[in-house]
This record gives sequence, structure tokens and C-alpha cells, in this order.
Amino acid sequence: MPKTLERTRKAIAKKKGPIQSLHPYCRDSKRLHRAQGRDEKLEKIAASRKKSDKPYLERATFFQEALRQNEGRPLQMDVIQELIQTYVHQYDEELNEIKKKRRPGRPASTHEDLLMVKIEKLQKEYQSGFLIPVLDTEENAAALGRFEGSWSYLTGLKWVRISSAGAVQQSSFPPRGDH
Repeated sequence: MPKTLERTRKAIAKKKGPIQSLHPYCRDSKRLHRAQGRDEKLEKIAASRKKSDKPYLERATFFQEALRQNEGRPLQMDVIQELIQTYVHQYDEELNEIKKKRRPGRPASTHEDLLMVKIEKLQKEYQSGFLIPVLDTEENAAALGRFEGSWSYLTGLKWVRISSAGAVQQSSFPPRGDH
């Protein structure tokens, strides 16, 4: 949470006294407005960052849950491929349900369009290489088991890209938009 406004307000109050007595166009008043604008800008950036990080946090949580169901033991490649398939097709049921509810001849709803874009994006990523934490080594499986939901924890894990053909390629995290 940005604190520039709080610090600026405190510094001005220390120097001038009560802030309510400031003239609207004085230097200190402009300083307060700049600090408030800076705080709002930082909050907006943080919110957009959190929104862009959310899919990777959900992905890590999904595979963490799969490891827990396997009692924390590493997974075989065929099981990993099945899990990726499950993850890629997780929205199919919801999309089919929305399509059934839509009356014939009506255009697709915004929600339906968003789901179709999500599914296409996941399938395209799976074709070129699906980014997941390494699930077939003991130490990475144990580390993923300790994942508590924070972005910073994910950077310490080893990551790979697994394609639908079965090719495994080492990758770095966070992704840099190369796939």
C-alpha cells in the first residue's frame, strides 16, 4: 500500500500546523495533490499486476492440489500430461452450459466470448509448451507442496514447458512472453 500521501501530510503538518488551514493553490497543497496522484497510480499498477499474476497462481495451486492427492510424491509424465489436459479443458463444461442456455439465432454473450478466448489461449500454449512447475522430482514436488499462494514463492521453483507432443523444455519463471 503506497504511503507517499501519509508521509507528505505528516511533513506538512509538522511544518505548518493543521492541514485544513492551507490555501487551495499554495505549494504545500499542490504537493499533497501530487502525492495523492502518485499513490493512486501505484495502486492501479499493483491491481493490474495482481490481475496478470492470478492465472499463474491458480495454475500452481491446481498442480499443488494434484501433488497432494498423490501424497506429495513426484508424478509420472503420463499423469502430468493428463493433468495438463484437465487444466486446459476445465472451462469446457461451463462453455457448453452457456451455449445450451442461449436461444437459437442470438449472438454469443461476452462471458461466452471470454471463455472461448481462454480455452483457445490454453490450447495454443499446450501446443507450443505449457508452463508448469517441475512435478517429477522429489525436491521440487516438496517445494510446491509448501506453496502458500504468494507470487514470490513461485520464483524459487523450477519450471518446465511441456508440449502436447511430450517435449519437455526447461523454462524460467516468471514467463517473459516468449510463448
